[in-house]
Amino acid sequence: MVTTPNPALSRLGMAALAPESRVISTPWSRMVRGLALGQYPVDYNESLASVVGQAKDILLRRISRPQGYLLFALLLADLAVEVCRPGAKPDGDGLKASAVRLMDALRAEKNPYYAVVGGGILFDAFAKLRLDVSLLVNAECDFAEEMLAAVDRIQPDQIKDENAGNHGEYEKLFAYTSLFLGMGQAGLERKLIEGRRNYVREALGLIQTVPSPFFKGRGCSMLFSVLSAIGLDGMIFDDGTDFMKEVLDYVDRDDEISFPLRFPQPISPAYVKIYPRVTMLNAIAVSGRTSYATMGHDRLAELKPLWAELEPPEKMHQGLYYLIALHNLGKMSQEIGGEGAIVDELVHYLDVVDPGANFFLNGLSHAYIVETAMVTGRLDAISGRAIDRIADCFVRMDATPLDRVSRAYPFA
Repeated sequence: MVTTPNPALSRLGMAALAPESRVISTPWSRMVRGLALGQYPVDYNESLASVVGQAKDILLRRISRPQGYLLFALLLADLAVEVCRPGAKPDGDGLKASAVRLMDALRAEKNPYYAVVGGGILFDAFAKLRLDVSLLVNAECDFAEEMLAAVDRIQPDQIKDENAGNHGEYEKLFAYTSLFLGMGQAGLERKLIEGRRNYVREALGLIQTVPSPFFKGRGCSMLFSVLSAIGLDGMIFDDGTDFMKEVLDYVDRDDEISFPLRFPQPISPAYVKIYPRVTMLNAIAVSGRTSYATMGHDRLAELKPLWAELEPPEKMHQGLYYLIALHNLGKMSQEIGGEGAIVDELVHYLDVVDPGANFFLNGLSHAYIVETAMVTGRLDAISGRAIDRIADCFVRMDATPLDRVSRAYPFA
Protein backbone atom coordinates (compact mmCIF):
# COMPACT_ATOMS: atom_id res chain seq x y z
CA MET A 1 0.00 0.00 0.00
CA VAL A 2 1.03 3.59 -0.57
CA THR A 3 1.62 5.76 2.48
CA THR A 4 0.73 9.42 2.72
CA PRO A 5 3.19 12.16 3.67
CA ASN A 6 0.43 13.74 5.76
CA PRO A 7 -1.22 11.21 8.08
CA ALA A 8 -4.06 13.65 8.76
CA LEU A 9 -5.32 13.11 5.21
CA SER A 10 -6.12 9.49 5.99
CA ARG A 11 -8.25 10.60 8.94
CA LEU A 12 -9.76 13.84 7.70
CA GLY A 13 -9.54 13.61 3.93
CA MET A 14 -9.80 16.91 2.09
CA ALA A 15 -10.42 18.83 5.31
CA ALA A 16 -6.72 18.32 6.09
CA LEU A 17 -5.50 19.97 2.89
CA ALA A 18 -3.04 22.79 3.39
CA PRO A 19 -3.92 26.15 1.78
CA GLU A 20 -1.31 25.71 -0.94
CA SER A 21 -2.82 22.36 -1.93
CA ARG A 22 -6.20 24.01 -2.35
CA VAL A 23 -4.68 26.63 -4.66
CA ILE A 24 -2.32 24.51 -6.79
CA SER A 25 -4.16 21.26 -6.57
CA THR A 26 -2.98 18.85 -9.24
CA PRO A 27 0.22 17.25 -10.56
CA TRP A 28 -0.01 19.10 -13.89
CA SER A 29 0.94 22.49 -12.43
CA ARG A 30 3.97 21.00 -10.72
CA MET A 31 5.11 18.80 -13.59
CA VAL A 32 4.81 21.40 -16.33
CA ARG A 33 5.03 24.80 -14.64
CA GLY A 34 7.01 24.17 -11.46
CA LEU A 35 4.23 25.64 -9.34
CA ALA A 36 4.06 24.77 -5.63
CA LEU A 37 6.67 22.04 -5.49
CA GLY A 38 7.16 20.43 -2.10
CA GLN A 39 3.63 20.99 -0.86
CA TYR A 40 3.48 17.53 0.74
CA PRO A 41 6.63 17.50 2.91
CA VAL A 42 7.92 14.35 4.58
CA ASP A 43 10.45 13.84 7.35
CA TYR A 44 14.03 13.27 6.29
CA ASN A 45 14.53 9.73 5.06
CA GLU A 46 17.96 8.39 4.18
CA SER A 47 16.53 5.94 1.65
CA LEU A 48 14.77 8.74 -0.21
CA ALA A 49 17.91 10.86 -0.04
CA SER A 50 19.76 7.95 -1.63
CA VAL A 51 17.21 7.80 -4.45
CA VAL A 52 17.78 11.51 -5.12
CA GLY A 53 21.50 10.82 -5.28
CA GLN A 54 21.00 7.88 -7.64
CA ALA A 55 18.86 10.00 -9.96
CA LYS A 56 21.58 12.64 -10.03
CA ASP A 57 24.23 10.03 -10.85
CA ILE A 58 22.14 8.64 -13.71
CA LEU A 59 21.70 12.11 -15.19
CA LEU A 60 25.39 12.89 -14.89
CA ARG A 61 26.27 9.69 -16.73
CA ARG A 62 24.26 11.01 -19.67
CA ILE A 63 25.14 14.70 -19.36
CA SER A 64 28.57 15.01 -17.81
CA ARG A 65 28.65 18.82 -17.77
CA PRO A 66 25.15 20.06 -16.95
CA GLN A 67 24.41 23.71 -17.47
CA GLY A 68 21.58 26.15 -17.02
CA TYR A 69 18.33 24.81 -15.65
CA LEU A 70 19.55 21.21 -15.33
CA LEU A 71 22.53 22.31 -13.26
CA PHE A 72 20.21 24.46 -11.16
CA ALA A 73 17.89 21.50 -10.49
CA LEU A 74 20.78 19.26 -9.46
CA LEU A 75 22.25 21.91 -7.16
CA LEU A 76 18.88 22.61 -5.55
CA ALA A 77 18.28 18.90 -4.92
CA ASP A 78 21.68 18.66 -3.24
CA LEU A 79 20.96 21.70 -1.10
CA ALA A 80 17.54 20.44 -0.02
CA VAL A 81 18.92 17.06 1.02
CA GLU A 82 21.82 18.65 2.87
CA VAL A 83 19.89 21.23 4.90
CA CYS A 84 17.17 18.71 5.81
CA ARG A 85 19.59 16.06 7.03
CA PRO A 86 19.13 15.58 10.80
CA GLY A 87 21.74 17.49 12.75
CA ALA A 88 22.80 19.52 9.73
CA LYS A 89 24.07 22.99 10.58
CA PRO A 90 24.98 24.66 7.29
CA ASP A 91 27.33 27.56 7.83
CA GLY A 92 26.60 31.01 6.47
CA ASP A 93 29.46 31.02 3.98
CA GLY A 94 28.44 27.64 2.63
CA LEU A 95 24.83 28.72 2.14
CA LYS A 96 25.96 31.93 0.48
CA ALA A 97 28.14 29.96 -1.92
CA SER A 98 25.23 27.62 -2.69
CA ALA A 99 22.93 30.57 -3.37
CA VAL A 100 25.47 32.08 -5.76
CA ARG A 101 25.86 28.80 -7.65
CA LEU A 102 22.08 28.42 -7.96
CA MET A 103 21.62 31.96 -9.24
CA ASP A 104 24.55 31.66 -11.64
CA ALA A 105 23.10 28.46 -13.09
CA LEU A 106 19.84 30.24 -13.89
CA ARG A 107 21.66 33.27 -15.24
CA ALA A 108 23.42 30.93 -17.67
CA GLU A 109 20.16 29.36 -18.88
CA LYS A 110 19.61 30.42 -22.49
CA ASN A 111 15.86 29.84 -22.47
CA PRO A 112 14.37 32.74 -20.47
CA TYR A 113 11.21 30.80 -19.67
CA TYR A 114 13.22 28.03 -18.01
CA ALA A 115 15.25 30.62 -16.14
CA VAL A 116 12.22 32.46 -14.77
CA VAL A 117 10.39 29.29 -13.73
CA GLY A 118 13.60 28.21 -12.03
CA GLY A 119 13.66 31.55 -10.25
CA GLY A 120 10.15 30.96 -8.94
CA ILE A 121 11.16 27.50 -7.73
CA LEU A 122 14.26 28.95 -6.05
CA PHE A 123 12.35 31.55 -4.03
CA ASP A 124 9.72 28.96 -3.13
CA ALA A 125 12.41 26.51 -2.02
CA PHE A 126 14.20 29.06 0.14
CA ALA A 127 10.91 29.85 1.86
CA LYS A 128 10.01 26.20 2.46
CA LEU A 129 13.51 25.22 3.56
CA ARG A 130 13.52 28.24 5.89
CA LEU A 131 16.67 29.63 4.34
CA ASP A 132 17.60 33.29 4.47
CA VAL A 133 16.02 35.01 1.47
CA SER A 134 18.50 37.87 1.87
CA LEU A 135 21.02 35.55 0.23
CA LEU A 136 19.01 36.13 -2.96
CA VAL A 137 17.88 39.72 -2.46
CA ASN A 138 20.25 42.16 -0.78
CA ALA A 139 22.09 45.44 -1.33
CA GLU A 140 24.57 43.81 -3.71
CA CYS A 141 22.27 41.42 -5.56
CA ASP A 142 18.55 41.54 -6.32
CA PHE A 143 17.79 38.23 -7.98
CA ALA A 144 14.07 38.94 -7.88
CA GLU A 145 14.57 41.97 -10.12
CA GLU A 146 16.82 39.93 -12.40
CA MET A 147 14.14 37.30 -12.88
CA LEU A 148 11.39 39.86 -13.39
CA ALA A 149 13.53 41.49 -16.07
CA ALA A 150 14.14 38.09 -17.68
CA VAL A 151 10.40 37.73 -18.33
CA ASP A 152 10.75 40.48 -20.94
CA ARG A 153 12.90 38.14 -23.03
CA ILE A 154 10.16 35.50 -23.34
CA GLN A 155 8.74 35.78 -26.84
CA PRO A 156 5.18 34.85 -27.86
CA ASP A 157 4.30 31.58 -29.55
CA GLN A 158 7.52 29.76 -28.69
CA ILE A 159 5.89 26.59 -27.32
CA LYS A 160 6.74 23.75 -29.70
CA ASP A 161 3.73 21.49 -29.43
CA GLU A 162 0.66 20.55 -31.47
CA ASN A 163 -0.72 24.08 -31.08
CA ALA A 164 2.48 25.92 -31.96
CA GLY A 165 1.81 29.45 -33.13
CA ASN A 166 -1.55 29.65 -31.36
CA HIS A 167 -0.54 30.35 -27.75
CA GLY A 168 0.09 34.08 -27.79
CA GLU A 169 1.79 35.17 -24.55
CA TYR A 170 0.66 32.05 -22.68
CA GLU A 171 4.22 31.09 -21.74
CA LYS A 172 5.02 34.56 -20.41
CA LEU A 173 1.77 34.50 -18.43
CA PHE A 174 2.82 31.27 -16.74
CA ALA A 175 6.35 32.52 -16.13
CA TYR A 176 4.91 35.45 -14.20
CA THR A 177 2.60 33.07 -12.32
CA SER A 178 5.48 30.88 -11.19
CA LEU A 179 7.65 33.82 -10.20
CA PHE A 180 4.80 35.59 -8.39
CA LEU A 181 4.10 32.51 -6.29
CA GLY A 182 7.74 31.99 -5.39
CA MET A 183 8.27 35.63 -4.50
CA GLY A 184 5.06 35.66 -2.49
CA GLN A 185 6.14 32.59 -0.55
CA ALA A 186 9.41 34.37 0.21
CA GLY A 187 7.64 37.51 1.44
CA LEU A 188 8.64 39.61 -1.57
CA GLU A 189 5.19 40.23 -3.06
CA ARG A 190 5.33 44.01 -2.58
CA LYS A 191 8.20 44.18 -5.06
CA LEU A 192 5.70 43.16 -7.72
CA ILE A 193 3.64 46.33 -7.45
CA GLU A 194 5.65 49.02 -5.69
CA GLY A 195 8.65 49.55 -7.93
CA ARG A 196 9.13 51.30 -11.23
CA ARG A 197 6.91 48.74 -12.92
CA ASN A 198 3.71 47.12 -11.73
CA TYR A 199 4.37 43.55 -12.80
CA VAL A 200 0.97 42.26 -11.72
CA ARG A 201 -0.73 44.80 -13.96
CA GLU A 202 1.58 43.77 -16.81
CA ALA A 203 0.78 40.09 -16.28
CA LEU A 204 -2.95 40.77 -16.30
CA GLY A 205 -2.47 42.75 -19.49
CA LEU A 206 -1.18 39.61 -21.20
CA ILE A 207 -4.55 37.88 -20.87
CA GLN A 208 -5.91 39.50 -24.01
CA THR A 209 -3.05 38.03 -26.08
CA VAL A 210 -4.09 34.40 -25.46
CA PRO A 211 -6.58 33.57 -28.24
CA SER A 212 -7.86 30.15 -27.19
CA PRO A 213 -10.64 29.96 -24.56
CA PHE A 214 -9.10 26.66 -23.44
CA PHE A 215 -5.65 28.12 -22.77
CA LYS A 216 -6.96 31.46 -21.56
CA GLY A 217 -9.19 29.85 -18.93
CA ARG A 218 -6.63 27.29 -17.82
CA GLY A 219 -3.75 29.77 -17.67
CA CYS A 220 -5.65 32.61 -16.04
CA SER A 221 -7.09 30.32 -13.39
CA MET A 222 -3.56 29.70 -12.12
CA LEU A 223 -2.58 33.37 -12.30
CA PHE A 224 -5.74 34.44 -10.46
CA SER A 225 -5.31 31.73 -7.82
CA VAL A 226 -1.71 32.72 -7.17
CA LEU A 227 -2.57 36.41 -6.91
CA SER A 228 -5.28 35.55 -4.39
CA ALA A 229 -2.89 33.36 -2.43
CA ILE A 230 -0.26 36.10 -2.10
CA GLY A 231 -2.78 38.81 -1.23
CA LEU A 232 -2.80 40.75 -4.50
CA ASP A 233 -6.20 39.62 -5.76
CA GLY A 234 -7.59 43.14 -5.61
CA MET A 235 -5.86 43.84 -8.88
CA ILE A 236 -7.93 41.14 -10.57
CA PHE A 237 -11.18 42.83 -9.65
CA ASP A 238 -10.65 46.40 -8.47
CA ASP A 239 -8.00 48.00 -10.67
CA GLY A 240 -10.32 49.32 -13.36
CA THR A 241 -11.03 46.00 -15.09
CA ASP A 242 -12.82 42.92 -13.83
CA PHE A 243 -10.45 40.34 -15.28
CA MET A 244 -12.29 37.42 -13.68
CA LYS A 245 -15.52 38.37 -15.46
CA GLU A 246 -13.73 38.98 -18.76
CA VAL A 247 -12.14 35.54 -18.75
CA LEU A 248 -15.34 33.79 -17.68
CA ASP A 249 -17.25 35.54 -20.46
CA TYR A 250 -14.60 34.54 -22.99
CA VAL A 251 -14.68 30.89 -21.92
CA ASP A 252 -18.49 30.96 -22.12
CA ARG A 253 -18.16 31.93 -25.79
CA ASP A 254 -15.96 28.99 -26.75
CA ASP A 255 -18.51 27.54 -29.17
CA GLU A 256 -18.84 30.88 -30.92
CA ILE A 257 -15.07 31.48 -30.99
CA SER A 258 -14.45 27.89 -32.13
CA PHE A 259 -10.69 28.07 -31.77
CA PRO A 260 -9.03 24.97 -33.30
CA LEU A 261 -6.97 22.85 -30.90
CA ARG A 262 -4.85 19.76 -31.41
CA PHE A 263 -3.66 17.21 -28.85
CA PRO A 264 -1.27 14.24 -28.96
CA GLN A 265 -4.25 11.87 -28.66
CA PRO A 266 -7.90 12.36 -29.67
CA ILE A 267 -9.96 13.98 -26.93
CA SER A 268 -13.64 14.68 -26.55
CA PRO A 269 -15.26 18.11 -26.94
CA ALA A 270 -16.33 17.79 -23.29
CA TYR A 271 -12.68 17.67 -22.18
CA VAL A 272 -11.91 20.93 -23.98
CA LYS A 273 -14.90 22.54 -22.29
CA ILE A 274 -14.58 21.24 -18.74
CA TYR A 275 -10.87 21.95 -18.22
CA PRO A 276 -10.96 25.79 -18.32
CA ARG A 277 -14.33 25.87 -16.57
CA VAL A 278 -13.38 23.73 -13.59
CA THR A 279 -10.02 25.45 -13.07
CA MET A 280 -11.68 28.86 -13.23
CA LEU A 281 -14.20 27.70 -10.62
CA ASN A 282 -11.34 26.87 -8.30
CA ALA A 283 -9.85 30.31 -8.93
CA ILE A 284 -13.22 31.77 -7.92
CA ALA A 285 -13.17 29.69 -4.74
CA VAL A 286 -9.62 30.75 -3.86
CA SER A 287 -10.51 34.41 -4.40
CA GLY A 288 -13.40 34.13 -1.95
CA ARG A 289 -15.73 35.92 -4.38
CA THR A 290 -18.07 33.00 -4.83
CA SER A 291 -20.82 35.04 -6.49
CA TYR A 292 -18.89 34.60 -9.74
CA ALA A 293 -19.82 30.91 -9.69
CA THR A 294 -23.39 31.91 -10.54
CA MET A 295 -22.72 35.08 -12.52
CA GLY A 296 -24.82 34.83 -15.68
CA HIS A 297 -25.63 31.18 -15.08
CA ASP A 298 -24.90 28.31 -12.69
CA ARG A 299 -21.34 27.35 -13.57
CA LEU A 300 -21.31 24.35 -11.25
CA ALA A 301 -24.43 22.89 -12.82
CA GLU A 302 -22.90 22.97 -16.30
CA LEU A 303 -20.07 20.69 -15.16
CA LYS A 304 -22.28 17.65 -14.49
CA PRO A 305 -23.24 16.87 -18.10
CA LEU A 306 -19.68 17.57 -19.23
CA TRP A 307 -18.33 15.15 -16.63
CA ALA A 308 -20.74 12.48 -17.84
CA GLU A 309 -19.46 12.84 -21.41
CA LEU A 310 -15.77 12.38 -20.57
CA GLU A 311 -13.92 9.20 -21.49
CA PRO A 312 -12.24 7.28 -18.62
CA PRO A 313 -8.72 8.71 -19.15
CA GLU A 314 -10.21 12.19 -19.39
CA LYS A 315 -12.06 11.71 -16.10
CA MET A 316 -8.78 10.62 -14.55
CA HIS A 317 -7.28 13.96 -15.61
CA GLN A 318 -10.20 16.11 -14.53
CA GLY A 319 -11.46 14.34 -11.40
CA LEU A 320 -9.10 16.01 -8.94
CA TYR A 321 -9.76 19.47 -10.40
CA TYR A 322 -13.49 18.83 -10.05
CA LEU A 323 -13.31 17.57 -6.47
CA ILE A 324 -10.99 20.36 -5.29
CA ALA A 325 -13.19 23.05 -6.84
CA LEU A 326 -16.33 21.60 -5.25
CA HIS A 327 -14.59 21.26 -1.89
CA ASN A 328 -13.20 24.79 -1.94
CA LEU A 329 -16.61 26.20 -2.90
CA GLY A 330 -18.30 24.18 -0.15
CA LYS A 331 -20.56 22.52 -2.73
CA MET A 332 -19.44 18.90 -2.61
CA SER A 333 -22.53 17.47 -0.93
CA GLN A 334 -24.93 19.68 -2.84
CA GLU A 335 -23.51 18.88 -6.27
CA ILE A 336 -22.46 15.22 -6.09
CA GLY A 337 -23.42 14.02 -2.61
CA GLY A 338 -19.79 13.52 -1.55
CA GLU A 339 -16.53 12.52 -3.17
CA GLY A 340 -16.85 8.77 -2.56
CA ALA A 341 -18.57 7.75 -5.79
CA ILE A 342 -16.20 9.71 -8.02
CA VAL A 343 -13.12 8.45 -6.19
CA ASP A 344 -14.36 4.86 -6.50
CA GLU A 345 -14.93 5.38 -10.22
CA LEU A 346 -11.48 6.88 -10.73
CA VAL A 347 -9.68 4.17 -8.76
CA HIS A 348 -11.48 1.55 -10.85
CA TYR A 349 -9.97 3.08 -13.99
CA LEU A 350 -6.46 2.20 -12.76
CA ASP A 351 -7.25 -1.36 -13.86
CA VAL A 352 -8.97 -0.29 -17.08
CA VAL A 353 -6.78 2.41 -18.62
CA ASP A 354 -3.35 1.24 -19.81
CA PRO A 355 -0.78 3.78 -18.54
CA GLY A 356 1.78 2.72 -21.14
CA ALA A 357 -0.40 3.20 -24.20
CA ASN A 358 0.69 6.81 -24.72
CA PHE A 359 2.43 9.56 -22.77
CA PHE A 360 -0.28 12.21 -22.70
CA LEU A 361 -3.76 11.05 -21.97
CA ASN A 362 -3.03 7.62 -20.49
CA GLY A 363 0.48 8.05 -19.14
CA LEU A 364 -0.32 11.17 -17.17
CA SER A 365 -3.70 10.00 -15.92
CA HIS A 366 -2.58 7.52 -13.28
CA ALA A 367 -0.60 10.07 -11.25
CA TYR A 368 -3.78 12.09 -10.86
CA ILE A 369 -5.60 9.11 -9.35
CA VAL A 370 -2.89 8.39 -6.79
CA GLU A 371 -2.97 12.01 -5.66
CA THR A 372 -6.78 12.06 -5.70
CA ALA A 373 -6.80 9.04 -3.41
CA MET A 374 -4.24 10.68 -1.15
CA VAL A 375 -6.04 14.00 -0.70
CA THR A 376 -9.38 12.29 -0.10
CA GLY A 377 -7.93 9.93 2.49
CA ARG A 378 -8.38 6.87 0.27
CA LEU A 379 -4.82 5.71 -0.33
CA ASP A 380 -5.80 2.32 1.03
CA ALA A 381 -7.70 1.86 -2.24
CA ILE A 382 -4.46 2.03 -4.28
CA SER A 383 -2.96 -1.44 -4.43
CA GLY A 384 0.70 -2.26 -4.74
CA ARG A 385 -0.17 -3.92 -8.04
CA ALA A 386 -1.53 -0.62 -9.35
CA ILE A 387 1.66 1.20 -8.37
CA ASP A 388 3.79 -1.48 -10.03
CA ARG A 389 1.71 -1.15 -13.19
CA ILE A 390 2.39 2.59 -13.27
CA ALA A 391 6.10 2.18 -12.56
CA ASP A 392 6.56 -0.57 -15.14
CA CYS A 393 4.82 1.23 -18.00
CA PHE A 394 7.63 3.59 -18.97
CA VAL A 395 9.88 1.01 -20.63
CA ARG A 396 7.16 0.32 -23.20
CA MET A 397 5.88 3.87 -23.63
CA ASP A 398 7.42 4.11 -27.07
CA ALA A 399 4.59 3.49 -29.53
CA THR A 400 5.57 6.68 -31.35
CA PRO A 401 8.71 8.83 -31.35
CA LEU A 402 6.71 11.52 -29.52
CA ASP A 403 5.74 9.07 -26.77
CA ARG A 404 9.34 7.98 -26.39
CA VAL A 405 10.85 11.46 -26.05
CA SER A 406 7.97 12.64 -23.83
CA ARG A 407 8.13 9.85 -21.25
CA ALA A 408 9.78 12.16 -18.74
CA TYR A 409 6.52 14.11 -18.50
CA PRO A 410 4.38 11.34 -16.93
CA PHE A 411 7.45 9.98 -15.12
CA ALA A 412 7.68 13.28 -13.24
